Amino acid sequence: MPKIILLNKPFKVMCQFTDQEGRATLSDFISTKNVYAAGRLDYDSEGLVVLTDDGKLQQQISNPKTKMKKTYWAQVEGKPCESDLAPIRNGIHLKDGPCRPAKVNIIDAPDVWPRTPPIRARKEIPTTWLEIIISEGRNRQVRRMTAAAGYPTLRLIRVKIGEWSVLNLDPGQSDTLEFHSDMKSSTKPRNTTKHRSRL
Repeated sequence: MPKIILLNKPFKVMCQFTDQEGRATLSDFISTKNVYAAGRLDYDSEGLVVLTDDGKLQQQISNPKTKMKKTYWAQVEGKPCESDLAPIRNGIHLKDGPCRPAKVNIIDAPDVWPRTPPIRARKEIPTTWLEIIISEGRNRQVRRMTAAAGYPTLRLIRVKIGEWSVLNLDPGQSDTLEFHSDMKSSTKPRNTTKHRSRL
């Protein structure tokens, strides 16, 4: 059975197991051997990282061709209106080409863990939370999308990949799930254990 670990990656943690510059990495939180991150999450972003020991499953999760949905909450600088978000919904153009159309909605400020350190907010400029759902995985894609629309991202949290969610995990906490080998017929965990690790 493939093993899956859901990790709530904290802010300023490298999405890899080693770092020559001495920065915090996944190894500070994950002790399980022979698991690898299925896709990346930027150093300055937070939230869900899926790790697995199954190569085919890793490819299925991370390959853009599978169009697995990824849900982000982005705190952006400014106060966009619905028309400002239309380019993102229609497939905004970036330097490396047009993006697939994404779902984006203005949401109330979510009840999430505080970030350490907090964002550098300016009193004269409001901030807004957006929920953005994409099916790609380009480098810093969500940040580049909101910036191209005129609203730079100040804080970015990945809350879901497919049906897996990070909302029941604190920063640095993980769930270990063991699945049936036939992932098409079963997406529910057979056994779940939680592990908490801190820097």
